[in-house]
Amino acid sequence: MAYVITESCIKCKYTDCVDVCPVDCFREGPNFLVIDPDECIDCTLCVAECPVEAIFPEDEVPETQNHFIQLNAELAKNPKWKPITIKKDAPADADHWATIKEKLHLLDRQDA
Repeated sequence: MAYVITESCIKCKYTDCVDVCPVDCFREGPNFLVIDPDECIDCTLCVAECPVEAIFPEDEVPETQNHFIQLNAELAKNPKWKPITIKKDAPADADHWATIKEKLHLLDRQDA
């Protein structure tokens, strides 16, 4: 079972979680992170590091966020979404976006 990043991460993109990942399973898009389910080892370390509580075990993703299970798997395979292994500064307006709900329409998929 993999962990899944959900809507709360969109436009926040805090990267505290990537620092603790022992297998480097995070991928970075323009305004969102995903977890590659084929790489995730279910270690749980990233969950506590996420300041917006956007990371869930696959079987505990809130029902309204279930589409993020497939979205993480899909975007993790996008060649433009590169591995991220080192914490970066969050966007300047991340704290503002952390309080906003329903941000899926703002997701920049950076489709190939």
